[in-house]
Amino acid sequence: MARNQLGVLNALDVAKTQWYHFTAIVIAGMGFFTDAYDLFCISLVTKLLGRIYYTEQTASKPGVLPIKVLAAVNGVALCGTFAGQLFFGWLGDKLGRKRVYGVTLAIMVVCSIASGLSLGKERKAVMATLCFFRFWLGFGIGGDYPLSATIMSEYANKKTRGAFIAAVFAMQGFGILFGGIVGLIVSAVFNGRYGAQPYNVDRKGSTVMQADYVWRIILMFGAIPAAMTYYWRMKMPETARYTALVAKNAKQAAADMSTVLNVDLEAEQEKVERIAEDRSNNFGLFSTEFGRRHGFHLLGTAMTWFLLDVSYYSSNLFQKDIFTNVGWLPKAENMNAIDEVYSVAKAQTLIALCGTVPGYWFTVAFIDHIGRFAIQLMGFFFMAVFLFILAIPYDHWKQNHAGFVILYSLTFFFANFGPNATTFVVPAEIFPARLRSTCHGISAAWGKAGAIIGSFGFLYASQDRKNPDSGYKPGIGIKNTLIVLGALNFLGMLFTLLVPESKGKSLEELTGENEDDEVSTARTLPE
Repeated sequence: MARNQLGVLNALDVAKTQWYHFTAIVIAGMGFFTDAYDLFCISLVTKLLGRIYYTEQTASKPGVLPIKVLAAVNGVALCGTFAGQLFFGWLGDKLGRKRVYGVTLAIMVVCSIASGLSLGKERKAVMATLCFFRFWLGFGIGGDYPLSATIMSEYANKKTRGAFIAAVFAMQGFGILFGGIVGLIVSAVFNGRYGAQPYNVDRKGSTVMQADYVWRIILMFGAIPAAMTYYWRMKMPETARYTALVAKNAKQAAADMSTVLNVDLEAEQEKVERIAEDRSNNFGLFSTEFGRRHGFHLLGTAMTWFLLDVSYYSSNLFQKDIFTNVGWLPKAENMNAIDEVYSVAKAQTLIALCGTVPGYWFTVAFIDHIGRFAIQLMGFFFMAVFLFILAIPYDHWKQNHAGFVILYSLTFFFANFGPNATTFVVPAEIFPARLRSTCHGISAAWGKAGAIIGSFGFLYASQDRKNPDSGYKPGIGIKNTLIVLGALNFLGMLFTLLVPESKGKSLEELTGENEDDEVSTARTLPE
């Protein structure tokens, strides 16, 4: 052990991979499984909501959500996530990771169920209550980002820390995939029981009364995996790094980690107090010292996450519109309401299976070998390249659906074997323990600001210049929108240069916290 380092933290850094690592991955990961399901399942049902509540039977096409309603339904959960990331990130540093960890999960369970029980039969009442509950659902989801990342980084050893944090985030891919599968099953069951003619054959009968249950069941299903892990979250001990370095309770930190690691660890209260008294370990978030040490790091983690999410969320939430535009999905008037849910779910499941899920696990496999920096730079580069390939010969892909789907899947593959994973991992590693959850929350909130811009902006920007959808103003078209998204990924490469490589280093090596004043003083003495 290095001289004057806290033994309990060094024990965590050098610990072999054990059962408790996998337990922590599952407990934290199931939160992200639920997060992804809840955020992206809305894209399965927005077309159905339009048919149920906004169809005019004199029209030649089934109803769609008005632009402001669609923007609200898609974006309100992201607004809640933005607020939750900032609030719970700060609270995780003030009260401890464990004390607020269960609160976020409880909010997610309650609001998932409440979203499906949105009140009333009138469209204004249903949309208003749906948006209300999805905002608070997003608020709980937002808290899961900084807390899960921080807990996993503080439990992990330094050799495989990147893979463990990335594995937590990789559960997001399974959440997206699970959403598609649930959509397929629910729509297939209801269509088999309550089959109907396409809209162009029977305008009124194409949307059966029971279709109203379909979207509610899909939204409420997200509560199940979250509820299943609540008990185990409450059983997790507080992380030793928070207990020792922030709460300054060496005895409790040693006792908790002795149980977890199944070894005897010494409580080093005097050493903890010396570390805490060192002025170099006491600067605040808005101090000059933080700006000098970590200002560019925070700018890098925030801006890379922001630029990624503009592209990632706009592509993910509106992939059904892109697929319809290139002709991969049948026209709405040629399907009944539940058929359309099935078609959208099938497309989402295929993209998740071919591109999204494999990309996450490639990151898990390689992040501790080739490093965070290389993966993030590579991911941004290939995302930009594939978006340009999709955009520039855009009309060509209308006759080549298979090629479009392959390239579109590769865009998601390199998002997840790239910045979508690394922007989650790095902020949990490079900031001091007393500010780690806060800084991760700030970085993640910037990401969600990008997601909000992507989800709202794509609606308007992607409209055709000459023939926009009803109620929409002319935009720049999907082709030019994809070019803009590609350019944003090149900007992401530039901001990646501000982010340090954290591979193979302990958290305290990166922040300088795990040293008492003897070592700090020794560093400043002339040789």
